[in-house]
Amino acid sequence: MPEQVNSISLNAEVPPEAFNTRLDQCIAQLFPEYSRSKLKEWILAGNVCVDKKVIDTPRQKLKGGEHIAIFAEQKVQVHDKAEPIALDIVFEDDDILVINKPAGLVVHPGAGNQSGTLLNALLAHVPDIDNVPRAGIVHRLDKDTTGLMVVAKTMSAQTHLVDQLQSREMGREYEAIVLGNLIAGGSVDASIDRHPTKRTLMAVKESGKNAVTHYRIKKKFRAHTYLRLKLESGRTHQIRVHMTHIRHPLVGDIQYGGRTRLPKRADDAFIQVLRNFNRQALHAIQLTLIHPRSNEKMTWQAPLPEDFCQLLHALDEDGQLNGFDS
Repeated sequence: MPEQVNSISLNAEVPPEAFNTRLDQCIAQLFPEYSRSKLKEWILAGNVCVDKKVIDTPRQKLKGGEHIAIFAEQKVQVHDKAEPIALDIVFEDDDILVINKPAGLVVHPGAGNQSGTLLNALLAHVPDIDNVPRAGIVHRLDKDTTGLMVVAKTMSAQTHLVDQLQSREMGREYEAIVLGNLIAGGSVDASIDRHPTKRTLMAVKESGKNAVTHYRIKKKFRAHTYLRLKLESGRTHQIRVHMTHIRHPLVGDIQYGGRTRLPKRADDAFIQVLRNFNRQALHAIQLTLIHPRSNEKMTWQAPLPEDFCQLLHALDEDGQLNGFDS
C-alpha cells in the first residue's frame, strides 16, 4: 500500500498550570493523539510555533497562556485489513460515526488481536477512513466495556473531537455495578499512571496524569451498588482504577478487583449469575458532543446490554430473598 501524506494543523493554548514546563512535554499533553517522538520530530523540523514564533528547541520552557500552532505533514499507511464486521450504528453522517460497542470487541489491533477489531470494521465500513490517523478513533473503550464511542470520518472532524476531549466539552457518562455498599455519591480525584510492576495495568500514582471521576448512586443492593459515573478526564482504565482505589471494584473485573466475591446467604442461582458475569460491569451509556460541522450539541444514549440487565435483576432477587429494602 503506497504511503499517503496528510496535512496537520493543530492549535491550542498553554494552560496556566503548565508554567515552567518544557515545550515537548506540554504539547505531548495538549495533543495526546500523536506520539512524543512525532511531536519532538516536528519541533526539531521547525513545524511548531509559540505565539507565532518558530521554536525548534524541545526543552524551551513555557510560561502559560502562549498559543501553540503546529503545521506539519504526516505519512499515513494503514497495514490493517478491512473486515466486514457488523457494527451497531447509533448515528452516522459525513463527519462522524457513533457506535454502540459490544463486549468482546477490541478497539485497536495489537498483540494477540491482529484482526476482528473495531478498526478492521471501520476500514470496511468507511474505506477512505485510512486517511485519518488511527482510522478516526479518538477515544477508546476497553475490550469488555460496552457502550457509546464516536469515530471521526475526516481529519477536520478528528481535530474538533480531540479538542473537545481535551477541553472536557465532550460528555461521557457510564453506569457500573460495584462491590460493597456506598453510602452516598462523590468524586475520586487521583492521578493515574502505569502500574509499577504490571505493565498492562494502571494504578493511582502521585506522579501520574490528573484524573477525576464523579459518581452518584442509582440503587443500593444488599452487597453491591449501582452507579452512574461521569468523567472529567479520560485516562486508561480510569473508572476501574478509581473504583478499586476506593475499595469498591467493579463486578467481574478480575484484573483490578480479583476473584469473584460472594455475599453471605447467596443462593445457588445468584452465585451462578455472579460467577458467569466474566467482564467488568461497565457500560458507556451516554455521549454528548458538539458536532464538528454544524456546531450543534448532540446527545446519544445506549440501552444497557442484556447481561448487565440480567445482573441487575439477580441483585434485586437476592435482596428480596434476604429481606433487603433498598
